[in-house]
Amino acid sequence: MKYYVGHPLQARGAEVYRLQGGKGDGMRFLYVRNGLGLELWISLDRAADMNRVIYKGKNMAYMSPCGNVAPTFRDPVGLGFLKSFTAGFMTTCGFESAGGPCEDEGEVLPQHGSISHVPAQLNGIEETDEGLVIKTTVRDCVIFGRRMVLQRVYTVSYTEDTFTMTDTVTNEGAKEAPFCLLYHCNMGYPLLSENSVVRIPNTRIWASSQLSQDTVDTALIMEEPQADYEERCYFYDMMEQKDGNVHAGIYNPDIDAGVVYSYAKKDLPCLTEWKMMGRRDYVLGIEPGNVNPAPRCKQRADGLLPFLQPEESDTKSITFTFVDNQDDFDSAF
Repeated sequence: MKYYVGHPLQARGAEVYRLQGGKGDGMRFLYVRNGLGLELWISLDRAADMNRVIYKGKNMAYMSPCGNVAPTFRDPVGLGFLKSFTAGFMTTCGFESAGGPCEDEGEVLPQHGSISHVPAQLNGIEETDEGLVIKTTVRDCVIFGRRMVLQRVYTVSYTEDTFTMTDTVTNEGAKEAPFCLLYHCNMGYPLLSENSVVRIPNTRIWASSQLSQDTVDTALIMEEPQADYEERCYFYDMMEQKDGNVHAGIYNPDIDAGVVYSYAKKDLPCLTEWKMMGRRDYVLGIEPGNVNPAPRCKQRADGLLPFLQPEESDTKSITFTFVDNQDDFDSAF
């Protein structure tokens, strides 16, 4: 290929852009193309979360009404998280909490924690004939408080329409710290419609609310946008596949596009489905984590609150594979 192009970015690569205007003014984005049809927008000022994903010209992610919001406008009180919840393809929730707001042992906790509002440092981009390796650091540290450091690495393939996100979180503090982690992945139109096929192979499904429990049998059936739709959350005990990982995914035959997640169940034992079929609030969350998104006080009371010890690290990895036909989607399950 090198003899055909004047500059590598003619075909593929990565560039940093900044937004102008509105609440996202000045935000840094790393725009990545793999040359096959995958386009990624990594939000460097929001924990290096995956903001937008375009696959062969088709949008994969949901963007909330607030749009891109810089960390400056964060509201950490109660449900203030929703004022700056861009959603995008993936928002990281954690580390002090990954569920609803609450008070736990004297600490007032916001919705879904604070990590998603911490800017990342871009440490480097390594390029080979096989793809890109993008390295970032996110420091969620407070004097006299938690000292959690996230090393996030994206590996973007030049030979397949896949990328892998590998996170290593280290407790650099002197005492144990809660370690809640939820990958709030948000599928949106046109990937998501009433004709989308959703696969979450499992051995058990349950729900926390009465409405969700009453609709468990239709959890994986998508619906058209509706006024006054009440969101539902379902929780899954995932079934391992023949490769030893668990898989989940969504495919829309109307646009011949879909995505399959693959990861180790031992690393991310929980999976939450957030089903919101509202008008304009039309989104499907498929959310792996080491916890389900309950308030931290409840997780502690139930004996489900995870911790990292001083100097302890934990690594999680998810691979996202994008497909353009039903057979490739079906073969993943």
